[in-house]
Amino acid sequence: MIRHHFYNFYSTFCLVFALLCFANIAHAQTISSPQSVLGFHPTTDKTIADWRQITGYFQKLDRESERVEVREIGKTTLGKPFIVAFISASENIKNLENYKRTNQKLADPRQIRDDAELKKLIGQGKTVVAISCSIHSTEIVASQMSMNLAYELATATDEETKEILQNTILLLIPSANPDGIDIVANWYRKTLGTPFEGSSPTELYHHYAGHDNNRDWFMLNLPETRLVTKLFWQEWFPQVVYDVHQMGQNGARFVIPPFFDPPNPNIPPLILREVGLMGYKIAADLQAARFAGVATNTTFDTWWHGGFRSAPYYHNSIGILSEAASANLMSPVVITREKMQQTRGARGLASPLETATNHPQVWQPQKWSAGDIAAMERLACRSVLQMAAKFRRDYLRNFYELNRVNSQENSNANQPTAYVILAGQGREEIVSRFVEILLAQGVEVYRMTRELHASIPSMQRGETEIPLGSFLVPLDQPQRNNVEALFGKQTYPNRVDERGNVDPPYDVAGWTLPLQMGIESYAVARIAESSNERELERLTDINQVRQNLNLKTAKEAFAKLPNPLRSNPRVGLYKGFTASMDEGWTRFVFDTFQVPFQTVTDADVRAGNINYDAIILPADSENTIVNGLKAENYPKEYAGGITEQGVENLKKYVENGGKLICFDDSCEMVIKTFNLPMKNVLKDLKRSEFYCPGSILQLDVDRTNPLTKSFGKQTAAYFINSSAFEIADVNKVKSVATYANSNALLSGWLLGEKYLNGKTALAETVYGRGKIVLFAFRPQHRGQTFGTFPFIFNALEK
Repeated sequence: MIRHHFYNFYSTFCLVFALLCFANIAHAQTISSPQSVLGFHPTTDKTIADWRQITGYFQKLDRESERVEVREIGKTTLGKPFIVAFISASENIKNLENYKRTNQKLADPRQIRDDAELKKLIGQGKTVVAISCSIHSTEIVASQMSMNLAYELATATDEETKEILQNTILLLIPSANPDGIDIVANWYRKTLGTPFEGSSPTELYHHYAGHDNNRDWFMLNLPETRLVTKLFWQEWFPQVVYDVHQMGQNGARFVIPPFFDPPNPNIPPLILREVGLMGYKIAADLQAARFAGVATNTTFDTWWHGGFRSAPYYHNSIGILSEAASANLMSPVVITREKMQQTRGARGLASPLETATNHPQVWQPQKWSAGDIAAMERLACRSVLQMAAKFRRDYLRNFYELNRVNSQENSNANQPTAYVILAGQGREEIVSRFVEILLAQGVEVYRMTRELHASIPSMQRGETEIPLGSFLVPLDQPQRNNVEALFGKQTYPNRVDERGNVDPPYDVAGWTLPLQMGIESYAVARIAESSNERELERLTDINQVRQNLNLKTAKEAFAKLPNPLRSNPRVGLYKGFTASMDEGWTRFVFDTFQVPFQTVTDADVRAGNINYDAIILPADSENTIVNGLKAENYPKEYAGGITEQGVENLKKYVENGGKLICFDDSCEMVIKTFNLPMKNVLKDLKRSEFYCPGSILQLDVDRTNPLTKSFGKQTAAYFINSSAFEIADVNKVKSVATYANSNALLSGWLLGEKYLNGKTALAETVYGRGKIVLFAFRPQHRGQTFGTFPFIFNALEK
């Protein structure tokens, strides 16, 4: 009898198991693999999928899998669909809106009634994880890997995958730069099988920003960043954001957190711990899988704001970055020991050929391919998802707690309680744009419906009346960290060792947004009145900010900015084949403010075809402008710059009455070749003597000069390893603006200030019948410096 029952049980078990296996196989068979759709396996050497193929596959996956829902959240700069794939268990996918509302409440604890509701939310909620691939589209592998990752999650039936799907909701962004995917794919296919295979495109791989598209995450100049910002900080509030990148070829194979010092003081300590914990999980999993060359605590810091993985810190989310060593796009490379020995050491990692606690196993030089990169990236994605699934309750509770603490009133009397943007300061369209940026990031902003009195320490005059119509940004809100990081002054630590070696920040040292935009804002210590809803109107959309323009989107706000030029000059903007980001940002400013211009090419300058009222040279070096791309690396139609003949043609152009406007680096070429009586006094200084890596400095302005129309006696300008001029003949070269004689640093880091104090930051000179205007800094840096845009417009006027 026992044997009979056991036999029946065993038979039933086998039948059920067989049916389950058949169901799983059938399920997998109904879901198309990337290879079956594309005709090749993504990440295979010398294959590449363009954006149409990538979106086509994800759309097919959406139709075939109950675990995947693909949404188009908007259009890119060039009008392509921007998609996000939501991946989770089928029952979660059916209830996405409910889970979104849960996360919105955890992001704003003021919406939660009591502990019972909180317990329910944490018990039922899912960890929301966002993984973004290939924002830098020459770092192409992740975009290809994303299809394999999605297919795996859509078909796998193992327990680990089930736990991931049950406990997390993945927002998979196949690329945060779809336009660039096509630029790279088209170039790669064009050069495949030629001596130029694997080279970078001869145009910016983002229409305006190129590599700087990952420096836009607080400014929101670009459609792509606006779309993702809305997805993240108005809708889904992910607990984890993983940004997948590549780097140079000859260093470590894979760099992940924990990151290098210094941390930004506005990042909660718990976030730093969680970033490190997740990074070590990735490192341990890679090590267990026998991947060598994995490094932590090197190169990348947590100081700056503005990156895909760094912006989340200021929203109480965990930001993860990985950087894999690159191949030649999708073509393999052979890495030699000699190349690795010649590689300059990174911060925290003296050599990729030496073992260390943060780099315990050296990768032995050999062939390196897209498949190697994809394998590490895929495993890292799995590690992040495993952690997010296994510790779901911890991530949700910690996220809630950080937001709850931020929402409380600050009991520290030495800390501000709010920031105020005063009404009546002029340039209303720029103030409105600033408020739009804040609202887009989920920051709470209030418009004052009557005057209030406040203590503003920087004004040093007791209580100050804040006029009607001013904007108040309180700090007792979940977005406190972001508000402090955008409004506050950055003071980068003076990281110089006893030998004078300077430890630079990964990106920039300072970015205070009101200073960059030329807006008056003040930290408020205390508001005298007990303000209430009658005094403060919370802004819920930008229509309330720009009612007179009847705007609905930031894009429309851009379009409504007026053309600031009165004389309608013919403007030429130089654009070589070296893919200059500075040229792209200049183009962005002109398009934003509706300034008509024409592109001036290398061929135009060489041929003397430069009949314009003004020509702008972006911040590119003499070698870049004159010599351009090397003929051995690129087809002849792209090689070479303007050449020496082009330089002579520019001289003739100015002599005959033209105007040449130079930004930052390009000034050096013009000073030298036009033999101007001035020099850059910072040129030959060692970094230990002078260093200013992306900081905001104060300028003293000569208000009698037409170039300074609309400026006050002082203004803030952005300095990023820029120049300072000393003029030898003041009768020939006029100084228009100088760096302050003392205390020039407004935000960031300035080492060796004495070398630029009082030196010229903006100059002009007559040359023949024409003029030359020389900016020692970049007045349009990353499209962020609205405060110095008028210098450009004034320079363009006839």
